[in-house]
Amino acid sequence: MKKLLTTTVMAASLSVLSLTSCSTTTSGGAIGVDRQQLLLVSSEQVLQLSAQSYNKNIQEARAKGVLDTNKAQLNRLKGIANRLVGQVGVYRPDAAKWNWEVHTIKSDQLNAFVMPGGKIMFYSGIIDKLNLTDDEIAAIMGHEMSHALREHSRERLSREYATQTGIGVAASVFGLSQGQAQLANLAGDFGLSRPHSRTQESEADQIGLELMARAGYNPQAAISLWQKMQRASQGEPPQFLSTHPSSSNRIAQLQALMPKVTPLYQKSRR
Repeated sequence: MKKLLTTTVMAASLSVLSLTSCSTTTSGGAIGVDRQQLLLVSSEQVLQLSAQSYNKNIQEARAKGVLDTNKAQLNRLKGIANRLVGQVGVYRPDAAKWNWEVHTIKSDQLNAFVMPGGKIMFYSGIIDKLNLTDDEIAAIMGHEMSHALREHSRERLSREYATQTGIGVAASVFGLSQGQAQLANLAGDFGLSRPHSRTQESEADQIGLELMARAGYNPQAAISLWQKMQRASQGEPPQFLSTHPSSSNRIAQLQALMPKVTPLYQKSRR
């Protein structure tokens, strides 16, 4: 039954996808990320939603007195960001004109993100607890910037829309009960959404690695970063259940890319 429902979700979703055209948001760069993306939602819609969320985060952090409390740390992040932003034109020239911002939140969380349009946020815990070097910060920042460059949030929203539309079609056409529809949702999550998220994470690793290398940051730091993250985590969920690649797989993939990005790093140092 589960296999049948998964097939039903896939077929219904594909009927929606067949009515749309796919495109890509970035150039391939030296790494060669050239996957076609499903983009049903407009950039303007995503930017509007993300701006609302980002402004809310800023306001709440400011009200709690935890926004940009360490000026030296903030300036350090801004310096790294400036160098990385100087390389984004390799993947998409328009991104160099984005209104890039950098902020910090005082928190023990091991977290950082870059929202659509270039809004960078680092939690102090990820820097302090992991004792990150500038190169390791650049690895995180480059990875998160890559999500914004590839418009992964827009793509996830588009796929969610397509999947839910497909499930609705399946429920109507095949007469699925409420319980069966819920199972179809779960099958769609594990069969479509999560693997796709892992694909996006791998893309962000690849593009971020190139950005940091071109900006003069040692790409080997991406490996030491994830080794630190692996030690800091209290065990990881199985990769099948995660939206992120396992640390061991991530490290292996990064190591395999070193021959491509090391010459870029060496050239930037000259």
